[in-house]
Amino acid sequence: MPPIHQKRAITETNLKSSESDDILARIRSGQLWIVNSRRKNGLIIHKRFYTEFAGPGAAVGGQFDEDCLAVIPLGNLSLLLPESLEDQQKALRIRLQWVRLTQNFTDKAVPLERAQMILEQFKSYFDQSLVDQVPDEAFALLVGVLPPTIRRARRLV
Repeated sequence: MPPIHQKRAITETNLKSSESDDILARIRSGQLWIVNSRRKNGLIIHKRFYTEFAGPGAAVGGQFDEDCLAVIPLGNLSLLLPESLEDQQKALRIRLQWVRLTQNFTDKAVPLERAQMILEQFKSYFDQSLVDQVPDEAFALLVGVLPPTIRRARRLV
């Protein structure tokens, strides 16, 4: 893995599995990264029993994601190294905000409503074609529903 200098970003477009593996290796490295807040991009981070979304400005990697099993980059992904402790703290707060946003959807008792809400949220931020490429399983793990529920919600939304 080539070294990344302090102000250099990793930019990924139309990721192939090897590029996705490279991102996964970086996330697991123990280094803290920040999803570039100046782009429409993000990272779906798959853990053993759940999935999280880290959107623009969010911290990824470090101790929080060493147990990450897979990642799905969204948009023109760019990961930056924080320049200061303040940057790290701000990125961690933003990561928590993304988690809380997703948690708001999981508070709904009806699984189909949760599925529809997560799809609507992603469609409001990303292009429909990009949302269509995200596997049902990833969305399902984000909001605690089964993949068939996501498939059904895709037909309704």
